[in-house]
Amino acid sequence: MRIFDPHIHMTSRTTDDYEAMYAAGVRAVVEPSFWLGQPRTSVDSFTDYFDALLGWEPYRAAQFGIQHRCTIALNPKEANDPRCAGVLDVLPRYLAKDRVVAVGEIGYDSMTPEEDEALARQLELAVEHELPVLVHTPHRDKAVGTRRTLDVVRESGIPPEHVLVDHLNELTVAMVADSGCWMGFSVYPDIKLTEDRVVRILKEHGTERMLVNSAADWGRSDPLKTRTTADAMLAAGFDDDTVDQVMWRNPVAFYGQSSRLDLEEVKPEDARPDDTALFEGDSVKRGGE
Repeated sequence: MRIFDPHIHMTSRTTDDYEAMYAAGVRAVVEPSFWLGQPRTSVDSFTDYFDALLGWEPYRAAQFGIQHRCTIALNPKEANDPRCAGVLDVLPRYLAKDRVVAVGEIGYDSMTPEEDEALARQLELAVEHELPVLVHTPHRDKAVGTRRTLDVVRESGIPPEHVLVDHLNELTVAMVADSGCWMGFSVYPDIKLTEDRVVRILKEHGTERMLVNSAADWGRSDPLKTRTTADAMLAAGFDDDTVDQVMWRNPVAFYGQSSRLDLEEVKPEDARPDDTALFEGDSVKRGGE
């Protein structure tokens, strides 16, 4: 079984997690930039983080045979902090990088005017850079926030097939399906979906434009939830081809719209820190070359 986790925060995880993920069938991941838990106080703290997503984290993943790509954005929660507003001005520098396969996570946390502005501006950047978009739906008032998100997406003019609306549940999946956007489901202990709930959603709504992720981060989470969900799909009667569609082909199709998704097998013995990637324009070069 091959698995592509389209939303996982490996900066928060250990090398033991990478090893276990590889053993479970994970061969590729996308790591969206997000809130680290501790408020950031300057633009420079974001650029250091973005640099790590583009250089250090792909090296860690490659040591265990896993391809790593990322999405870059000012996340919704920190869009409310005026100290972080300048992040929007440095994003074009990062959205030009080869390992960036989408703008994200963007969207809503508390649905403030500041979040409205950040969402609209980053949708504009996605159109300008011809990148797809990963959208975070709020933990509170999810249905209201998802509906508002879809309104802003329509107003932006970005094609709906370039938009992945994530963290959906039984109350929000239908409206996103009707919009033409892609649908993301996070399998996460306690506060998001269980494997069985995802299986029921897939049975009701089908598997087209559906992505399943672990969203594993610094909270109580499990980077193997993609595999346990795949096993639950098989146990519920889905065949191997359908599981492959959800767990591999769908994320490849969505992020492949960036034209930057090279999933050539990575060999651990060839892994080296990519410490020059940020200073060479669009070309990613290996450190020391």
